[in-house]
Amino acid sequence: MATNSWRISTVNGALLALYFIPAWTMVAFNIMISPVHGLYTLPNVSVALFLSDHMNFATVSMVRMAWLLALGKMTVVAFFAVFLMMTMRASVRKSGGCDEALALALGIGSLITFGSMVMASRVGEMAALRLHSTELLLLVGGAILMAIEPPFQRNPAPMRQWPPQPEIHPFSTTGS
Repeated sequence: MATNSWRISTVNGALLALYFIPAWTMVAFNIMISPVHGLYTLPNVSVALFLSDHMNFATVSMVRMAWLLALGKMTVVAFFAVFLMMTMRASVRKSGGCDEALALALGIGSLITFGSMVMASRVGEMAALRLHSTELLLLVGGAILMAIEPPFQRNPAPMRQWPPQPEIHPFSTTGS
């Protein structure tokens, strides 16, 4: 049966990847095309307002931070893509070899989203705050699911004892 090798955290990770890969790729490409304009779109406006108002960054520093944000989001997208590629092989999926890529994507993505959420709350941008808190809940929920789900159970091969135990027959007579 082909469906018994899919864990709940793997399915959840695949669904998260299907959301975050296109959403964060478009945001990162908008920043790459036009850093300042891309930084002032809804997913990034809280970061832009926080950096310009509270940190007093100049335009050149804003462009550098925009590129750094785009690099962080593309890193998360890359780890999600690696996770999806690794889940295609049943042997990797059954052994849990794809869990590291998913854990890195969830961890880095949670840090980026948490920072953006804190910045959105500091500048009072409620639409961005709702977006970032929703994304943070998705990522943290996936991480919690990975943490509490038991490892994949398989039928272990019968183990041979080494060295073999001698056969002892205490009540038998030998040769007499």
